[in-house]
Amino acid sequence: MTAQIFAAVIFVGMFALIIMDKFERQYVTLGSAALVLVVVFGICMHSWDAIKNALNLGAIFRTDFWYGASESASSGVNWSTIFFITGMMIMVEGLGKSGFFRWLCLSLAKATHYHIVPLLVCFMAMAAFLAMFIDSITVVLFLATVTLELAQILRFDPIPMILSEVFCANLGGAATMCGDPPNIIIGTALGYTFTDFIQNTGVIVGICFVFVLIFFWLCFRKPLKASEAARPADAVCPAPATAIADRKAFVADVVVFLIAVALLVTHAQTGLTVACIGVIVAALTLLVTVCTNGSAGVKDVLRCCFSSVCSSPSQGWSRPACSSSSRSSSRASAAAASRPSSSSSCCSRPCAAR
Repeated sequence: MTAQIFAAVIFVGMFALIIMDKFERQYVTLGSAALVLVVVFGICMHSWDAIKNALNLGAIFRTDFWYGASESASSGVNWSTIFFITGMMIMVEGLGKSGFFRWLCLSLAKATHYHIVPLLVCFMAMAAFLAMFIDSITVVLFLATVTLELAQILRFDPIPMILSEVFCANLGGAATMCGDPPNIIIGTALGYTFTDFIQNTGVIVGICFVFVLIFFWLCFRKPLKASEAARPADAVCPAPATAIADRKAFVADVVVFLIAVALLVTHAQTGLTVACIGVIVAALTLLVTVCTNGSAGVKDVLRCCFSSVCSSPSQGWSRPACSSSSRSSSRASAAAASRPSSSSSCCSRPCAAR
């Protein structure tokens, strides 16, 4: 009975500290976990087996943790989810530093000729697609940063577009095994594959996406069109090429992302587990970073990655600032906007529709 009381007190205290938001959440959760191991399992229960089962370190050294048609279910810490999320976050940090997300958003803006309503639809589709393979929160953080930049240049209210990105990223994340941590936990625990999620939740998500798309289009098309009509004719947008900080790193990181997508889609056929895929993707990203930016770049990627994984939502919105490409591309954009019109054609273009 004593162990249950202490466990309940630690549980309630942890959520109370999280709600108070006085301390960083990673310290609260890790401290609470340590208290459970020491106080509940150690002092109250005197059970080394309970501590060992909760930590579940032995799972990492089993063959089916890395390779197998399905992973065996186990209690305790789900290391498969942690390995996979960490590996994908390292890959995303590499993509962010190379300017991939900003380049993608600026390319879509250029493809829609800077019309805001078509851009809204494109951003919704992009958020849903990226969230199918990358954690949905990470997708929203990067897209929201670029959306705010475009809103300042194109003179429109960014709130409708960011709201639509949040909705669609949640939908895209629910469609696959790797889009959200709960899906990863369910998939690894029950042996479901990427294809299983697509065939079941993917169909539902596809139907919901159509309704969400129509809803946001009906709600915000008029105010967004009014903003576009009031836009100054001399507004200048940065060219997509200005987002690329290092072309070699950009190409290499995109190839790593495509490899990750291919491995995830075919992991049921190859037998590679999500933990193994996460490690492969992380290793490839760090290899690319070493070759293009040296060991200092690796340290920067790891620092930003782990601070992002552990940061609270209130801190997370500053996350893309870790990317040096964001800072350099912003400076490039400002410089492009200040150049004479004779040279602006190679790096920027008027935002008014042609």
